[in-house]
Amino acid sequence: MNQQKRGIFIVFEGIDGSGKSTQIKMLTDSLHKKGYPVFSTFEPSDGPIGSLIRKMLSGEVETDQRTIAMLFAADRTDHLLNRKNGIKNKVNQKIIVLCDRYYFSSYAYHAQHIPMDWVIQLNQLNEDILRPDMTVFIDVDPKTCFERIEKARSSLEIYEKIDVMKEVRDHYFTAFKKLKTKEKVVVVDGNTTTQNVAQSIWDHVRQLVENNE
Repeated sequence: MNQQKRGIFIVFEGIDGSGKSTQIKMLTDSLHKKGYPVFSTFEPSDGPIGSLIRKMLSGEVETDQRTIAMLFAADRTDHLLNRKNGIKNKVNQKIIVLCDRYYFSSYAYHAQHIPMDWVIQLNQLNEDILRPDMTVFIDVDPKTCFERIEKARSSLEIYEKIDVMKEVRDHYFTAFKKLKTKEKVVVVDGNTTTQNVAQSIWDHVRQLVENNE
């Protein structure tokens, strides 16, 4: 069993349909095979606030965009600190935590309706609680992502439109630039085979994990 000095927090970001879930599963399997303790999770969480957010995203519940942004931040705090499976506690237990979306998603998606700096300030508490050791952004052409979503789902969420996806991708890079001195972001080309993407991600993660031993 590999001995970790501390846990590691790795976040996966990307527009909808970029393949985050697939890559998280592949990385989880690779780390398990090498003897590392791994916990994978996602946002919105499956907690009470996250469940409400999902109803809003599906259009079942209507609300203001600022309310959605604040609920995401609240869900994120609960996701970090809840006693059952909080991320902060997992990292303290020397576990490698892989999370599908974190605060960069809020910056990119909410910036369509709200000033990005306001959303960044809203999430300051979460940043103070736990900043990712690495954020992996899987960069895929929005047209490709939209085609994947259309094939895979019977209905689309409020952000799953081609023009929105293009705008969100631009917002991600704006946020990366704004926070380049504070955050470690790795951009991986997702416009290739699943295996090639996985290998690129592993090359970055392996270095991070080995430095933590």
